[in-house]
Amino acid sequence: MSNTPPDTSPAGVVAAEAVLQNPANLRDLFAIQSYVWFWIGRVCNTFGVQIQAIALAWQVYAVARHTASVNQAALAVGMLGLAQFLPMFALTLFAGHSADIYDRRKIMMAGLGVQLGTSAVFAAMAYGGLNLLWPIYAVAALFGCARAFYTPANAALAPTLVERRLIPRAIVVNSAGNQMATIVGPAIGGLLVAFSPVAAFVVSGALCLASLASLLLVASPPRQPRPTASRWALIAEGLNYVWTTKVVLGAISLDLFAVLLGGATALLPVYARDILHVGPEGYGILRASPSIGALLSGFALAARPPKSRVGLKMFAAVGIYGLSTLVFALSRSMVLSVLALAILGAADMVSVFVRQTLVQIVTPDAMRGRVSAVSSLFIGASNELGEFESGGMARLLGPVGSAIFGGCGAILVTLLWAGIFPALRKADKLE
Repeated sequence: MSNTPPDTSPAGVVAAEAVLQNPANLRDLFAIQSYVWFWIGRVCNTFGVQIQAIALAWQVYAVARHTASVNQAALAVGMLGLAQFLPMFALTLFAGHSADIYDRRKIMMAGLGVQLGTSAVFAAMAYGGLNLLWPIYAVAALFGCARAFYTPANAALAPTLVERRLIPRAIVVNSAGNQMATIVGPAIGGLLVAFSPVAAFVVSGALCLASLASLLLVASPPRQPRPTASRWALIAEGLNYVWTTKVVLGAISLDLFAVLLGGATALLPVYARDILHVGPEGYGILRASPSIGALLSGFALAARPPKSRVGLKMFAAVGIYGLSTLVFALSRSMVLSVLALAILGAADMVSVFVRQTLVQIVTPDAMRGRVSAVSSLFIGASNELGEFESGGMARLLGPVGSAIFGGCGAILVTLLWAGIFPALRKADKLE
């Protein structure tokens, strides 16, 4: 394993691209015991989080529908995203700083411990038949605090467990594992919710516990000397790095605003129950559909990674994301809706691959925690705030109007960012 900063020279980037097509590197990657346990724990945790998200959204929507209209209940689901985002927004930069000066593995374990506690509380509330929303939002906010620390530590630890030449392969394998978990998770989550929401939360907690056990078997890599600058100076350094690296800033901000506006996942409980009428089982299939597309896209990227004009390909992918959202918004067919969501997920995977490869290869290890924190903040904003935006617009325009607004917004952002960030549009290599 290596703690040296990644090679960002043209030769280093060519080698990074070539490694994606070399099967020997996959064997080398899984020969690293600590990485294997890390990967298993990461997949288990993603699996558990997906199941919990399915159960939580369905429970909030069901509770809200007892006393509210469809539009008002959709807003209640959107508020769930806001409850998780606010603590992430407040804590992420400090969490990124912590990931650069403390043991990242221990930070992840602490975050998983809190996450395990929230799963237990959610299960208890579901078992007790709670019909109030504010306690659910409060525990969801605590879950957001745990994720604020877990996410940057997780992103920063992964590259230190493997050799520099294996980092691009590790990114693809990590993404493939996550996508497999997010395919199985929603499908199983939907079945568990149909049986009992309590069972869904219990299974989510068990997977979190498995992730925690896996991390115990990961050896913490040697830490670099702790910086002597103040906490605020280090945080400012990380923000300045992202701001001055315009290609990275453009990529992650494009992802932020496109998903923020185009996020249709918050509306899936509404579509499953009141528009497509497919119940919790169909809800699980709808939630799994973007991940199926993302997984297939990930396999394609692993076999034939983009070697040129990556900026244009990223913009094209985000445009397809917006168009797919529009198709889903107008669909009344389960088959067409699943297909639209799968294409949406495939397009999003291209954006994620380009952004994560840029960030991980270019960023020195001493700054990975802070830069990963900024990146995770953007991702959190696009996901959790996207749920709030979709729920809020559903309150004003209805769920279909909200999804149409989001799809049009994603396309508009793509066109605007192509003009605002010409360096990103003209990017040719993953440098």
